[in-house]
Amino acid sequence: MMELPVVGQEQGGCSSSGCGSNSDQLSHLPENIRDKVKDHPCYSEEAHHHYARMHVAVAPACNIQCHYCNRKYDCANESRPGVVSELLTPDQAVKKVMAVAANIPQMTVLGIAGPGDPLANPERTFETFRQLTEKAPDIKLCVSTNGLSLPDQVEELCKHNIDHVTITINCVDPEVGAKIYPWIFWNNRRIKGRKGAKILIEQQQKGLEMLTERGILVKVNSVMIPGVNDEHLEEVSKVVKAKGAFLHNVMPLIAEAEHGTFFGVMGQRGPTHDELQTLQDKCAGDMNMMRHCRQCRADAVGMLGEDRGDEFTMDKVEMMDIDYEAAMQKRADYQASIEATRDAQKNNTGESFIALSSIGVRKKETRPVLMAIATTGGGVINQHFGHAKEFLIYEASPTDVRFIGHRKVDLYCTGGDTCGDAETTLQKIIRTLDGCEAVLCSKIGYEPWEQLEQAGIQPNGEHAMEPIEQAVAAVYAEMIENGVLDTPKENHELQASA
Repeated sequence: MMELPVVGQEQGGCSSSGCGSNSDQLSHLPENIRDKVKDHPCYSEEAHHHYARMHVAVAPACNIQCHYCNRKYDCANESRPGVVSELLTPDQAVKKVMAVAANIPQMTVLGIAGPGDPLANPERTFETFRQLTEKAPDIKLCVSTNGLSLPDQVEELCKHNIDHVTITINCVDPEVGAKIYPWIFWNNRRIKGRKGAKILIEQQQKGLEMLTERGILVKVNSVMIPGVNDEHLEEVSKVVKAKGAFLHNVMPLIAEAEHGTFFGVMGQRGPTHDELQTLQDKCAGDMNMMRHCRQCRADAVGMLGEDRGDEFTMDKVEMMDIDYEAAMQKRADYQASIEATRDAQKNNTGESFIALSSIGVRKKETRPVLMAIATTGGGVINQHFGHAKEFLIYEASPTDVRFIGHRKVDLYCTGGDTCGDAETTLQKIIRTLDGCEAVLCSKIGYEPWEQLEQAGIQPNGEHAMEPIEQAVAAVYAEMIENGVLDTPKENHELQASA
């Protein structure tokens, strides 16, 4: 294996396809802004490897209807916005937050995101924030809204020191909006179609401007709906960027028929992985793109990509004896150790961003490569292939290593003497990893190794406990050195299947 030189941030930076690493994305920001996002798992791609979040479901009512939304309760196996198992009062929510914070010291962020719209339930939402500001001052407070009531609530948000607000903006054209929102509830009456969409858009844009004027960081969520707003979202990204949005999160439509949404019942498909990545790249430019979103439940608990909500149901929380003052010190110590680990990783590699163009081995036709990573967090490769419920997808190219997104899979290893008893499980995983040419994990069994190779995906267990970007760069360098990239990807896949 060749030795990989590492370069610092001065050789990094953004291109039309996005940024090389999250540390590069944030390096141009003022220190006070970096401090706001460095431990926020939704606003910082790097932070999501280390820190956890939770949502509390205190806001049942909603003031708009979306064709992609159906708010169902007690559906614990679903991970999608609007789904909750328990609706909480503000008092219950505060008790639950303090219990989680005492037991998950890396939890830094509390968000209210539903199951309806938090700002359509202002009393419940702000009472929860008021209590948490007093009782758990070390936790960041966030809110996610459709924006219809946002302008009327901006001053109240500021009173509670809320530095992060997410607005779901799917369009800036009422004609497009009428295809997404059948109605809004505005001034005590239901307004349908284009007229309702126009009011919603105006309120969203006004609220966005008011927030950014006050220095509040705004993340814009947009649901990509093929054939409805997919071509329009580039314009959305330009508009929200011009008005000061900090981050844009283009998410795939979730529209399985069993969820009972209008789009699901009508057969509206979601985007493919390639379609989503292509649109995200088009929207990128100088705008930070969020690619690590998991489209969390409205009562999610834990790291992004996991949900520990079952550990903190209210019946269990009520039995916990929490000394939060002691817990705060434990949390501070634990989070200091996380930052020490992050600093050590950066010092070990120079920076997490690695400029592959400087490795000394160049091929005229060298192409980018997608790799799937099995990790439980910490920014390192530390998970067995058979234990992965999702894979992080990274792209290596001659210029950088960049995070692309994640792909959920069914668990291959379910315990017992064998893993993957159902052959279809492995076949589904391989289909989900379509387009990837390598899988990096801590360990992998013989059977999945063989079938992955046959599918043109090279398994690799040689980089266990190494930082992800460094390992991806090393594997890419090996592929260059071994001539794997001398042929187009299509030919490589044909050779693998022969």
